[in-house]
Formats: sequence, structure tokens, C-alpha cells
Amino acid sequence: QVQLADSGGGSVQAGGSLRLSCSASGDTYYSECMAWFHQPQGKELEAVATIERYGTATYADSVKGRFTISQDNGKNTLYLQMNNLKPEDTAVYYCAAKPKYGDGCPLNEIYKFWGQGTQVTVSS
Repeated sequence: QVQLADSGGGSVQAGGSLRLSCSASGDTYYSECMAWFHQPQGKELEAVATIERYGTATYADSVKGRFTISQDNGKNTLYLQMNNLKPEDTAVYYCAAKPKYGDGCPLNEIYKFWGQGTQVTVSS
């Protein structure tokens, strides 16, 4: 089992930056893949970025070049650095974790463990 606690959301103007954090505790087997998802109001949940433990990151096209996912394995913490934010990035952001099956951590896989979510609001 893994427990996740995400934080760092807030309100910024377009072009600004925020860094989200997600503290993980529990069995690291269940967090070999970690991810950030977002859910804009009235829309479906979608993956923003994923990262393998000690491995590579994958990004949704909408955030490539603007967002960076990273992790500090010593602190069991996942980060999402969000730069050049746009109003369409406004959403609740969730960190998520799951065991790794097969190669990599694709964006379209189902995650088992979730943080409580943190609101990001970007004004124009």
C-alpha cells in the first residue's frame, strides 16, 4: 500500500509558475510508476506526466516543454514544476502511484493510489 499527500497548488497569472509536491509513504513496490493527473472542472481526468522510479518521464503533448516531473527518492517525494502556465491548465491536480507492469509508465494506464488533490487556478 502507498499513501500520497499532494500540495502546492494556488492561483497564478498566465505565464507564471507553480511547483506541486507529493509526499509518498508505504511500500515502494506500489510506487514504481508515479504520475500527475489533472481534472479541469466539468471534464475528465487525464494524465499530465508520468515517471518511472530511477527511469524516464513521459508527458502529455499539452504540457511538453512547460512542465517537468521529477522525484527525490531519498525523500519519497514527487514534484511537478509547472512553468508558463496557461488558463487552460486550471484544474485539480492529483498525484498517483502504481506498480510497474511491463516497459515504462505510459500515460494511459490505470493508477491504483491517489492523493487528495490540489487546486491550480491560472488567470488570464
